[in-house]
Amino acid sequence: MKKIVAALFVAALVPTLAACNTVKGVGKDVQAGGEAVEKVATDVEKEITE
Repeated sequence: MKKIVAALFVAALVPTLAACNTVKGVGKDVQAGGEAVEKVATDVEKEITE
């Protein structure tokens, strides 16, 4: 659960820290945040099923 909260926190900060000036840049930042959340979700799923 802590990993999920941490991933969501990072995902929320990525666009702010990157300070993108274009929509394309923001899209890349959001995508990177989504990938981080997806990785954590996969890790948690593995922990639950083991």
